[in-house]
Amino acid sequence: MQNTYTGKAHVYGDHVDTDRIIPGKYTKALDLESLAAHVLEDLDPEFRQRLSAGDILVGGDNFGCGSSREQAPIALKVAGVSVVVARYFARIFYRNAINIGLPVVEAPDLLATSGDTLVINLADGTIINKTRGETFACSPTPPVMFGILAAGGLVPYMRQNGGYSNEVTHAS
Repeated sequence: MQNTYTGKAHVYGDHVDTDRIIPGKYTKALDLESLAAHVLEDLDPEFRQRLSAGDILVGGDNFGCGSSREQAPIALKVAGVSVVVARYFARIFYRNAINIGLPVVEAPDLLATSGDTLVINLADGTIINKTRGETFACSPTPPVMFGILAAGGLVPYMRQNGGYSNEVTHAS
């Protein structure tokens, strides 16, 4: 698993809810590329055209609030977002992102504008805004979360570590 991510920032405000990340009408899509094609379309219709693989999404307070749908972080990951940074995440979004293998970090003091180049080090908890020439603190990623992210999400992590089985057991 890589510790450092470099990408162009796409900056949004506070309280971006899961309906803004992926509209509910698309949540039944089984094709993940189709789901990703509609990411942020109600908030920023041009987002997908500007997004390059490896770019970084930056949110404000309470990013990912709203419903508990896993499709929101899945759509971001499949679209090519490498990391999501916010001042504060809605806890269910944060957990869903880790569970599907999308790195998320909280950085309450980060100053960035769309187009800035950011370098995020998950291990040491730093973000360098190369455009501004400034360094900011972010939450370092705990070792168990590194393991989950490295495995590609919680289910693959559990399979690799003997904590998940597809077997159905029945009580006698």
